[in-house]
Amino acid sequence: LRGEWVVYAAHRQGRTFLPPKEHCPLCPSREGGFPTEIPFPSFQVAVFENRFPSFVEEAPPPPEGLPVPAGRALGRCEVVVYTPAHTGSLATLTEEERLLLAWAWRDRYEALYALPGVRFVMPFENRGEAVGVTLHHPHGQIYAYPFVPPVLERESQAFRERPVLLELFPNLGPYVVDEEKGFLAFVPPFARYPFEVWVAPVERHPGPWTFSEGEMAAFARLLGRVVARYDALFGEPFPYVMVFHAAPLGEEATFHFHVEFYPPRRTRDKLKFLAGTELGAGTFVVDALPEETAKALRAALP
Repeated sequence: LRGEWVVYAAHRQGRTFLPPKEHCPLCPSREGGFPTEIPFPSFQVAVFENRFPSFVEEAPPPPEGLPVPAGRALGRCEVVVYTPAHTGSLATLTEEERLLLAWAWRDRYEALYALPGVRFVMPFENRGEAVGVTLHHPHGQIYAYPFVPPVLERESQAFRERPVLLELFPNLGPYVVDEEKGFLAFVPPFARYPFEVWVAPVERHPGPWTFSEGEMAAFARLLGRVVARYDALFGEPFPYVMVFHAAPLGEEATFHFHVEFYPPRRTRDKLKFLAGTELGAGTFVVDALPEETAKALRAALP
């Protein structure tokens, strides 16, 4: 009916849920201490396969006789641990740590797109209990999909028709939140969440794998500042979902890489819930004007 794949991964119900610091599976392993996912006493950035994946490289076939099309959940899911420190964020990492993380994302893009059957790769971060995070240690994830998800199908179609972001950039004036040497952070004029922010290079790139060293450094700095602005807005860690949208396989010639932040807050103490019109009709109703939230985020930091 909807033309969308749904991935069933019932085993994920058993994943670790908000453990105390001394039992954090993403901290470095200490002699005589709790064994973690990282068997080293120190590290800079760690990447490993998710113990509770939605996609696996050797997925079993679906049950026979289903009344709908079904396929194997082939792919890969990885965890990216930003830092050995149990607390922190993209904003509190040093410039060197953020840059190393950005290079790690690029490395995983190249490795995962080389896997047989992978058509789309998406790094993302879920931050804060308001978006359902299960581990507080600063980390993100990467999914390698065997299909192009519907949001990326629509974006790919839009970019094939015209350079949407390149046309938008000259008109962003009041929507700009920050900028850094060839990159813009802005609240899109079509934002669906009150504090939604996008980060994009002003020149078209299909993904971070085509960034120069200088562009990679600027990209990492701007990501950190966006999170710093979020945290400064209400004086506390700001929950969000951050997703990377790079070109699906075969769309490299027209796709324009960008990062999207979806914060669930609409005010300091109120959350934006998806309700009838959003879930039932796919039409978002937003409680704030994009230019006003852009102004608030600009003012959050000097």
